Amino acid sequence: MALLDVEDLSVTFARRGQRTVRAVDGVSFSVDAGEVVGLVGESGCGKSVTSLAIMGLLPKQPGLQVAGKAVFDGTDLLQIDERSRRDIRGRDVAMIFQDPLSSLNPVVPIGLQVTEVLTRHRGMRGEAASKEAAQLLDRVGIPDPKRRLKEYPHQLSGGMRQRALIAMAVACQPRLLIADEPTTALDVTIQAQILELLKDLVRDSGTALVMITHDLGVVAGMCDTINVLYGGRVVETARRRPLFRQPRHPYTVGLLGSVPRLDAGRGERLNPIPGSVRDLLPWPDGCAFAPRCDRRVDACLGEPPELVLTHDGRSYRCVNPAPLPGLTSGDEVRAAVPGQATPGSVPAQAVPDEPPAVPGLAAAPSEEETP
Repeated sequence: MALLDVEDLSVTFARRGQRTVRAVDGVSFSVDAGEVVGLVGESGCGKSVTSLAIMGLLPKQPGLQVAGKAVFDGTDLLQIDERSRRDIRGRDVAMIFQDPLSSLNPVVPIGLQVTEVLTRHRGMRGEAASKEAAQLLDRVGIPDPKRRLKEYPHQLSGGMRQRALIAMAVACQPRLLIADEPTTALDVTIQAQILELLKDLVRDSGTALVMITHDLGVVAGMCDTINVLYGGRVVETARRRPLFRQPRHPYTVGLLGSVPRLDAGRGERLNPIPGSVRDLLPWPDGCAFAPRCDRRVDACLGEPPELVLTHDGRSYRCVNPAPLPGLTSGDEVRAAVPGQATPGSVPAQAVPDEPPAVPGLAAAPSEEETP
């Protein structure tokens, strides 16, 4: 059983006189101990709302509806009371927020904010808590940690503030860590240092990590399994290497195709996805990505595409996916969940295990896929 198993998670915001917004629509994924799972997509696709729903941090307001399951080590985080959730949050499940400057209290020294976690969940106080806080800051690479404990967030650089947030998140050695865009607004050197720090945490402590990002470079270097979100739904799930080698959903193809490449010719234009994330259909009316999709067919409209599962564990929502190299569009190997074959499917043996890389897309990461 996975450490975290999210099943059919939905988040709806409703206001009187305004259109109901279904920010998350039936999202499902799982995370094992020591695994890094990515949630990838453009801004507005539901990544952060998914994480806030799991953590129980969505603002309590009329019209908010959260449904589904988020089972952590046998406990459904969506069904427990607030007091029990607070006991788990910070101790067993922690989160690194997107903007450290707005996440840290500007009028409270960094040291007090770190020691608050230690006092709440580990019962540490006084000199023992301060000593542990300094060790945490030193562990995440903040120089002169004893002096930094007395400083306020505005006195730290962006990279140091992000490291302080990470120190707070890992203070109790959580079993699950959710990182929401942890490298946003940081320069590339600091980004690399933060990502290396997260890698070390996963490797040394076996922490499960959910990485939320729109940066495919981060995905390529960090994640074991990748979930691509669009319009509040997961449109493709695959292991890292197969996703980069042979993306199936047109949205995934568009994300990879819009990434600048070092081997591109001088003056070669990028190939962005047309339109914006707001140009979508409601899922009941068809595929949400259809208005922006260059592989749109008549079957894309009228009803939502079913989730398709391939023999290698990959899944995607598309009636006209990008073809596998060497196969014609009619030779799709698909079985609609929960196992009903779709027209035109052929035996799973017909799909090559290691097809060549798709021309024009970013190359797959060089490291070997983990089992």
